[in-house]
Order: sequence, then structure tokens, then C-alpha cells
Amino acid sequence: MIIEGNIIKVAGPVILADGMRGTQMHEMVKVGDDKLIGEIIELEGDTATIQVYEETAGIKPGEKIESTGGPLSVELAPGIMGSIYDGIQRPLDEIKKLTGDYIARGIDVPSVDKEKKWDFKPLVKVGDNVITGDPLGEVQETSAVLHKILLPPTIESGVVKSIQSGEHTVEEIIAEIEKDDGTIAEVAMLQKWPVRKGRPYKEKLDPDIPLVTGQRSQDTFFPVAKGGTAAIPGPFGSGKTVTQQQLAKWANADIVVYIGCGERGNEMTEVLTEFPFLDDPKTGNPLMDRTILIANTSNMPVAAREACVYTGITIAEYFRDQGYDVALMADSTSRWAEAMREISGRLEEMPGEEGYPAYLASRLAQFYERAGRIHTLGTTELESSISVVGAVSPPGGDLSEPVTQNTLRICKVFWALDASLADKRHFPSINWLTSYSLYVDDIEGWWSNEVGNDWRPNRDKAMALLQRESELEEIVQLVGPDALPDLDRVTLETTRMLREDFLGQNAFDDVDTYCPPQKQHDMLKIILLFQDEASAAVKKGADIKDIVALTVKDQIARMKYVPSEEFAAKAKEIEAEVVKECSEVWTNEYWY
Repeated sequence: MIIEGNIIKVAGPVILADGMRGTQMHEMVKVGDDKLIGEIIELEGDTATIQVYEETAGIKPGEKIESTGGPLSVELAPGIMGSIYDGIQRPLDEIKKLTGDYIARGIDVPSVDKEKKWDFKPLVKVGDNVITGDPLGEVQETSAVLHKILLPPTIESGVVKSIQSGEHTVEEIIAEIEKDDGTIAEVAMLQKWPVRKGRPYKEKLDPDIPLVTGQRSQDTFFPVAKGGTAAIPGPFGSGKTVTQQQLAKWANADIVVYIGCGERGNEMTEVLTEFPFLDDPKTGNPLMDRTILIANTSNMPVAAREACVYTGITIAEYFRDQGYDVALMADSTSRWAEAMREISGRLEEMPGEEGYPAYLASRLAQFYERAGRIHTLGTTELESSISVVGAVSPPGGDLSEPVTQNTLRICKVFWALDASLADKRHFPSINWLTSYSLYVDDIEGWWSNEVGNDWRPNRDKAMALLQRESELEEIVQLVGPDALPDLDRVTLETTRMLREDFLGQNAFDDVDTYCPPQKQHDMLKIILLFQDEASAAVKKGADIKDIVALTVKDQIARMKYVPSEEFAAKAKEIEAEVVKECSEVWTNEYWY
């Protein structure tokens, strides 16, 4: 039943309407003569408070409000992969064809093409018993994604009465399921799901497998697990967006969902123009074949910004349920929090710290908690995951502000970007002294089994050396490097290699842009071998000047540009050269 009310008050994106008795919280409504999309966020008697996802200029008291009978939902079907949506899943490409460069108010464009026919291949036959989450069939959506049509959560179990192969639109009936109560349920390829409700799964698994990104500072020093959560806080210009783009391109995930949440228009334009032309290193095809972009820039309606993260995570859950590993990038959650703050102010709610609503922490937690590695529903249990990387843009780089602090309470990985490192052209500009990962213990077993059982001791040793360097730097600034003991000067030389030759990575170099785990392990091993051999040589009487002048250091500096398939042999050569040159230095000194 359609319920009609009347607008009695307009306050920016927040509208008050009466005559709304019988509606529900989070129900979608059509606002005013232009049929703008809105959502009920507060009910009191027959008065409803509505947040509108479009510009409300020109809306007047007295105009009608129509209920739709359902919550804000996304359409899930073949055709969403490779799409570029706004915050409420309207395809921007289609909108541009109709209205030009700017989104017209009240425009209603289907999220998924309802006319296109897809080649549906059944995976079940008539008479088969099926349960929620079982794949009924599949569609080759793009070159990289085989789209599985699952039995929706609304049907617990049943028997297949009919299944239709061949070409169908997403709205055509492709299967009939006789439920346990004897009723017949019709299934199409198109599903709808409310964005604020997480999709069901069988069980959540421990995060003990790393999300390999090919970025040395993230993988070796501050790793994130599959199904884990990470935060990238940093000031303007420190490289948040580039870091997320590298992760989107190289992380070992099957599907990428990129949410541009309240970012500047020019930054989002860069993403929208570059992503479609990026080559997927895994397949050689365009990266967009396995990417979904959600763009909600800072000049778009603020309420849609609040909704866009839920739209993104729901789409991610849909592909997770098909058995895929999904990487979700949210850039940035600070703009999302600012949208919440603005709407909260319009609602005249009691403000919390720095004007943010009191429920800021719980909303952030609700979002990040939808990440995880799981067993899917269905007869055949599949392992799949959603890994969430959220960029945080603290004003002035102040990490003590509420959004950053509340994010850190939830996320187990903290990649702190440093503007001073970015100024020095050190990328990724992750500060190794302030960053951390709480997944190191969980994924240690994977590194030991797959790469090398000395991964953890080597990592801890390197971290200790970098910490020692920061202590020595204070002394160096006071009295100069010559006043340090020779062993400490060896440490400074090693940590310079760690910083420049290991942590620094060139995203624009064809070889260095991605570094496999084995190569990371071997590179770190070589640098630590230099530390051990050089320290031993100094103890035996070698002059520190001769250590600093060793030619093998040039080979260590260039080793990151050696292709992975050639690196094992090259690593052995460099190791032998390190041992040889260090032994020659102390031998010569001894005889001298």
C-alpha cells in the first residue's frame, strides 16, 4: 500500500513530513513533485524525518511524499561489473547520456541494464534439491568474472521444478523452485538487497592468510590479512589515493570495489579516467573487467555520501557469497563522517566530540565489521573474503581527531602516511615508526610455510634496526655521525638500505611496482646479511670508511629492479659478494 504524506519543513537534505503513519524506518520514499529519492531516518507519531539523496533546492512545504514499501536497496545481477555508480547505485554513464555532465534532479535510471540478454548456463537440473547460497547457474559477465546466480536468502531450500538455459534478461524467470511448504518460488537473475543489512554467511574464519599486495612495506612490515581491515590516515598530498590504487591493482583479490566517498571532483576524475584504461596484470585485460567504481564527490548531495559506503559493501558481499575474494577501498571515511555530522546537525541531535554525532564510533564499527573471511552458504562450502582498506583524511594531519581514533579502535592495521616522507619523494610514504599491524602473529604461519621460516625473525630484526636508527639520528643531529661508534655507523648504513632500497618502491617501474613475497623475503635477507657481515668485520678491526665504500652496496640498491624470475640466482650472487667483500675488508685491515 502506498502511503502519501505532505512536506511540512525543509532543512537542506533533511525534510519533515506528516501523514506518514504506517511507514517504517529506513523505508525509501519519493519526495516532492520531482520524485526525489529519500530515506526515512526518524519516525514520531505520523511525522517522518527524511534524508534526501539529491539536491532539495526548490522543494516547498505542501508537496507530496510517496512511500515505496521497501528500504534503500541495491540491484544485484550480471551487468554491475565494470560499472561506475553514484552513491545510490545510479549508473553515471547512463545518466550522462540522458542529461549531460550534471545529474538532473529526480532522474530515475535502472542500476542494471534490463534489456540486455545474458547467456545463462545452468549448474543444476530438474529434481535437484537446493539450499540458500547454491549456484543455480552462471553467466560469463566479463573476461575476468564468472557471475554465479545463487539461490537467494529469501528461499531456504527446495526442489528445482524448472531451469531455463540460454539467453535471458536479468528480469526473466530462469528457475522455479518448489519450497518445502509446497509453494512455487520464481527466481530471476536480478536480486535486490537492503544496503544497511549484512548478507548472511555460514561462519566467519580466522584471519590467518595475508592479503598479498606486492608492496614491501605493507606485506613484510605491516601486513593485512584476507578479510582484514586497514586504515590509511594521512594529510593532503601524502599518497592515500595512489596507495589505494596500487592495492586495487596488485592485491591478490578477485574483485575490486572502489568507493570515492566525498573526494574532490578532480581526484575522483583522475580515478574515473585512469581506471578504465589500466591493464590487469593478472589477465592482461582492462582492470575494469573486475572492478566496480562508486563515485560520490564532495559537490554531490551529502546524504548520498552517507549511503555510498553501504552500497559498496553490499555489492562486495554479493560477490563474496559467490566465492570471490573482494578488496574494498573506501576513500575516504572522513568525508563519510562529515556527511553524518552535517545530517546530525540538521536533525538537531546532541553533538559529540568536534561536532560529530555520538553514534560515530558505532557506525564506523558497523561498516568495518562487515569485512571478514567466511565460509559461504550452500551445499558446497567455499572460502571467500572481503578486505576493507579505508583512507582517513584528518584535518591538518592531526591523528588525534575523532574519526582517526575511532577507526584505529576497529581496524587492526594502521598505515600512517607521512607528508615529510612524501616531500622527500619516498613512496609509499608509510611511516615505519608510527604504523603497525596486529595480524603479524596470525599470518606468521603462512609466511613460514609458503616463503621461509625466518620471515618473522628477519622482520622483527629489521624493525628493531629502524627503531635504533631513530634513536641514533638524535645523536647525529647534535654531534655528527663521526662521533658515533663504528658499529652504530654500520647500523645507520643498513637502515639507509632498508629505507631506500627496501621500503621505497617505484609504482611507475614495470618491475618494482610489484614485488612477490619470495623476492621480498630474499631482499630483506640480503640487507640483514650485510648488517651481520659488516658488523663482524668492524669487530675484527675493519675501518668503517672501507665498509661504507663497499661496491656490493650498489648491487643491493639495484636488486629491486631485477625481474622476479631472475632474482633467485641474482640473490645468491649478491649474498656471496657481501660475504667476500666484508671478509676482504677486515683481512686487509688485519694484515695492515
